[in-house]
Amino acid sequence: RTPAMVGDEEQERDFQRFLRRVDDIANLVQGLSSTDSAVSAKAIAEAEKRLHDQECSKEEERNTTVNRTIINTRASDMANAEAVNADGFLAMLEKDAKERAKRRKRNEHLANALKEKGNDAFRKGDYVIAIQRYTEGLEKLRDKQELYTNRAQAYLKVHEYEKAIGDCEWALKCNEKCIKAYFLMGKAHLSLKHYSEARQCYEKILQINPQKESLFKDCMNEVNLEEKRMKDEERAMKEVQSGKLAALSIKELLQKLHRPDQNVLYYAGGIRLLAGAVKDCTEQTLFRTNNGFSILGDNEIVRRGFCAESKNAAEVDLSVSLLLLWQAVCAGNEENQRLLLTRPDVSAQLPKLLSSGVSEIQKETLALIYLYSENENGRRLLVRHLDLTKWLQVLMMFVNSTDARASSAMNILSDLTQEERFKTQCRVTLSTDVLPLFTQLLASAKLVNQAALARCIGIMGNLCADAVVRMQMAECKECWQACLKLVDEYFDVSTSKYQECLFAVLGLVMNLLLESNVVVQYFAVDISDRCMSLLRDKDGRIVTRAIGVLSRILPASSSAVEEVVKGGVVKKMIKFLKAGGQTTCSYGIKTLSICTRSNRQAQEDLVKSDKGFSVLLKLLDSENETIVGNAALCLGQCLVVPGAATSLLNSSVVMVLLKHAGGDAARTSVQANAAIALGKLCVAEPRHIFQLRKLNGLAILNSSMKYVHS
Repeated sequence: RTPAMVGDEEQERDFQRFLRRVDDIANLVQGLSSTDSAVSAKAIAEAEKRLHDQECSKEEERNTTVNRTIINTRASDMANAEAVNADGFLAMLEKDAKERAKRRKRNEHLANALKEKGNDAFRKGDYVIAIQRYTEGLEKLRDKQELYTNRAQAYLKVHEYEKAIGDCEWALKCNEKCIKAYFLMGKAHLSLKHYSEARQCYEKILQINPQKESLFKDCMNEVNLEEKRMKDEERAMKEVQSGKLAALSIKELLQKLHRPDQNVLYYAGGIRLLAGAVKDCTEQTLFRTNNGFSILGDNEIVRRGFCAESKNAAEVDLSVSLLLLWQAVCAGNEENQRLLLTRPDVSAQLPKLLSSGVSEIQKETLALIYLYSENENGRRLLVRHLDLTKWLQVLMMFVNSTDARASSAMNILSDLTQEERFKTQCRVTLSTDVLPLFTQLLASAKLVNQAALARCIGIMGNLCADAVVRMQMAECKECWQACLKLVDEYFDVSTSKYQECLFAVLGLVMNLLLESNVVVQYFAVDISDRCMSLLRDKDGRIVTRAIGVLSRILPASSSAVEEVVKGGVVKKMIKFLKAGGQTTCSYGIKTLSICTRSNRQAQEDLVKSDKGFSVLLKLLDSENETIVGNAALCLGQCLVVPGAATSLLNSSVVMVLLKHAGGDAARTSVQANAAIALGKLCVAEPRHIFQLRKLNGLAILNSSMKYVHS
């Protein structure tokens, strides 16, 4: 009995030990799959430790199992089974840990590369691009503290203070003693006038590293000065609102605002009062005749605050007040609009205000410019008095905005593209500044304002009406690559907004394909391949434009023609021609005419897919001359297929072709293609000549030869 009791106790201990191991492993696996980067990292470290311990003790465990076998066979079997199960868990754990380590190493390499790209953009002042690069890096590696603090620093530059604070909080989850995170968070809180929170952040720096006392004192002094300045400005604002300024007339207000004897906030409040007082054309005239536009020239304090490169809160308020005033005095008043733009300080500052990164200033600057761009006279004033060479790039940057600024900027760009002089000015910086930004926006379509991006793409498509702009864009390899990337992403992100981006890109590509160059030839196969995939889309607009792109890209590459023919393009086009509208038919029949020009497989596919040429015969009755001309061309090219001409013996094809050959179409290609098709028809099947003679067609055919010759 004693040995049996010993065996039972041993078995119970083995069983309990096994259960504990299972619980530990289950907790470990759960930790490895945790979304919390700190928990996941801790689990990986624990897993590696366990694997190391297991390897060291494997021999000892094997000996122990042998000794237990001598004591109790039944217990040994269970223990072995338990050991196998536990070892299976650990083996799975080891494999998972290795895969994770390998994947992490690869992602860390990619994240570091993106961090460097972000740093490079930050150094150049391209803060929006820097934010995008850091964001892409975090998609590769979520627990990289440097990416969070770097992105927070970029957010500070574009005045996205709440986002900067959020990134600093994430950085502190990765490293709770990150001094840079507390420093940047303090800066963000200070900008938001959260003085208490800013002080707490700076105090944390001193707690982490007492040697940072000098930095701590500088930061605390900055908070104290900013808080005092804010209180002084609030006091001045109360004086403006409750004092005598509110009771003054427009003339009296202007006299006060011309004298440089007050602080910035005083003038900001006075200018806002003046803006509110201007309500009709009489008051607009009163403003002009009392030298209202010379405030900037006469008042050094106002001019300095308005022109400051890096504006404090009071200077921002002053700038916004001036912009509101100018909107009030220029609305519907051409003379005031002209006078404002002739002020050197104003014309020089407008593009700088747009690039300031301060959302309130940008919003009101865009509103002021839109007063000009929405009508023809205003646009001409902009083009005449301002240097607009960089405006396309500056306004395009707002595609990154998630608020109304993006729509306002696109409205202005759309208006300006109606002016030929603006298109001419766009040529200057297109290759060096605009196209790099545009391709970057296309490549980052998932991250930007997609509604604004769709409009931006459409605007670039409209600019392609300028031959020089179109040529430069068509020669830009990066632009084509970005367009293809956007199409590829559409298959994964099929949202309505992304759909509009794709629709716009296809329109842009069609316009660019009016050019023919080696770059177009290089991408022809890739472009046609994407279009073939888009033919399955549920949106008819997308399908129509994809066919349109095919009709323009295929002439550039015989290889592209071969690929689409192998992919069944002929059968697909016949299907669309049966049910499509006029635009779809125009693109579809042109695509078929290109494919059947020299590709025998395409010719045979068409004869097989379009029994008795019923679809082509229907197109020959179209009122659209382009469709008729391409249908005749396509028919003539397919008559070389044995039996094709014979299948038309009992049709009206001779009469239809004869009508077009002797017709008076504006496009002589219609007569020429019809005459050629008729000649090929009679050569391939001589019995058609009887019908031709019966209709007195030989004379008509002879007269149409002049078009063929030409």
